[in-house]
Amino acid sequence: MCGIIGCVGRGDVTLETVLHGLEKLEYRGYDSAGVALVDDTLSVYKNAGEIEDLRAALADETLTGEVGIGHTRWSTHGPPTDANAHPHVDCNHDVAVVHNGIIENYQTLRDELVAAGHTFRSDTDTEVIPHLIEDALADGASPEAAFRTAVDRLAGSFALAAVVAGTEAVFTARHDSPLVLGLDDEATFLASDVPAFRDFTDRVVYLDDGEFARLDATGWTVTDAAGTAIEKVVDTVDWDPEETGKSGYDHFMLKEIHEQPRALRQCLQGRVDELSGRVDLSDLGDLSPRGVQFVAAGTSYHAALFAAGRFQAAGVPAQAFLASEYATGTPPIGDALVVGVTQSGETADTLSALRKARGRGARTLAVTNVVGSTAARECDHALYIRAGPEIGVAASKTFATQLVALTLFTLATAGGGDQRDAIASLRDLPGQVQAVLDETTAAAVAERYRDASAYFFIGRGDHYPVALEGALKMKEITYKHAEGFAAGELKHGPLALVTSDTPVFAIATGDDERATKTVGNIKEVEARDAPVVAITDGQNDAARYADHVLEIPETDPRAAAVLANVQLQLLSYHTAKLLGRSIDKPRNLAKSVTVE
Repeated sequence: MCGIIGCVGRGDVTLETVLHGLEKLEYRGYDSAGVALVDDTLSVYKNAGEIEDLRAALADETLTGEVGIGHTRWSTHGPPTDANAHPHVDCNHDVAVVHNGIIENYQTLRDELVAAGHTFRSDTDTEVIPHLIEDALADGASPEAAFRTAVDRLAGSFALAAVVAGTEAVFTARHDSPLVLGLDDEATFLASDVPAFRDFTDRVVYLDDGEFARLDATGWTVTDAAGTAIEKVVDTVDWDPEETGKSGYDHFMLKEIHEQPRALRQCLQGRVDELSGRVDLSDLGDLSPRGVQFVAAGTSYHAALFAAGRFQAAGVPAQAFLASEYATGTPPIGDALVVGVTQSGETADTLSALRKARGRGARTLAVTNVVGSTAARECDHALYIRAGPEIGVAASKTFATQLVALTLFTLATAGGGDQRDAIASLRDLPGQVQAVLDETTAAAVAERYRDASAYFFIGRGDHYPVALEGALKMKEITYKHAEGFAAGELKHGPLALVTSDTPVFAIATGDDERATKTVGNIKEVEARDAPVVAITDGQNDAARYADHVLEIPETDPRAAAVLANVQLQLLSYHTAKLLGRSIDKPRNLAKSVTVE
């Protein structure tokens, strides 16, 4: 969840390079931030607040050194205060450490270190690490050996970077939290994610669990726990650094909502053949699942629910599980394919669930946005959603491309027969999303209901996951109470919550039995004086009983879910903007959840 950056070889612009990297990583956490630079001495500055607060404070400080590390925090141990901000240092102020993850045995280590005379200044688990390094240095170990000695004592998840006064190098290690190196001709970088250094290089090396790296003036080396050198593959990032800017939009989220037509085209490119009426995912091999278990969290779980419904409709047994529940109570798998849906490919709960499945001999597939991510490397197969970088904490274009990629996966492995109608609807989808973006009245609806006491979202079939996602978006960025329900479940309890101050957003498309029944549910809430907003294609009577209508084009049911979701994304965005919320950095949240 936290963001780490480090660099060697940037000379007198080291501090600015570290701050730039932190700004690019702020979606991973923004409770507090700090930097450490090293030459003969160690210079550290940190404070609570966002990166802009740190940058402003540093205007009055003098930090020297041509080797630097930095950190932006999402709190797990201790509140967001100056003292709890990273980097953390040892008693002698010679060692600085930044950390993403959770040290599970920190209390035992802290008690031991306090008993030995060490003084702690924070509430964090991370602070034990510089003190462990300090002890090893006092015993005569070299800085690198001292770092390894400290790491060997840690239990839990971590991505670490450390610097030591008098040693112009960065030492780093990874276990269950992401780390990637960036390689320039004159400089070397490390970070939690590529955007931190993408403005400087497109060449990257992904570290695996149990690996250590040293960055210094001569370059970089990667070794295993025993110190044996490892030959790593250097990959090239295929997206432009400008993709991580706002491009004139007020917020990353709005930009990324408007990028959905392009993202969908990228997702579909080379994967559909209209002439043959087939979907081509031959790069996955012959999966032919006899059953599918999806594991995911948050927005990705809603995409997994959608996919499970698609497989069930095709006659293939399928279930969607919350990854955190699956990992701690794995159900019987049999010969099912286990599919992890994770935008970042680094979601800790999803990785844990996939590892449990692999441990039981299951075949695994990662559906992810990030080439080279842990999920993509560890699973037997990887299906990329190709959304491009997403910086806003609240997922938008990645959910749309997850739905489409999973639809393609269903058609390719369980669709059977001629798929021309489905393929035609997918082909038209980017243009239809653009039409929704151009013609939406979501801003006016948001203005009407900005002061509502709660928001309810209902849908059936493919639209039930979209209702859940609509509610999640409203919660994430407006901080208002919102719930999503299967439309038929309203009368089994939730109807007691419905009042004239609780608008109900009902998704009803087509004219089949599900649409008819959803219209019946609309009448139920209308009879309780609740205002109704229908998200509909006009093929049923939903608009007749609604106070407001958010229209979408008529299309195949699989594509309709994507179009309905765009309207709900815009509804949440405009509501949050009217309420003055921090849309790109909602309170208490981070983009990539890398702790369990």
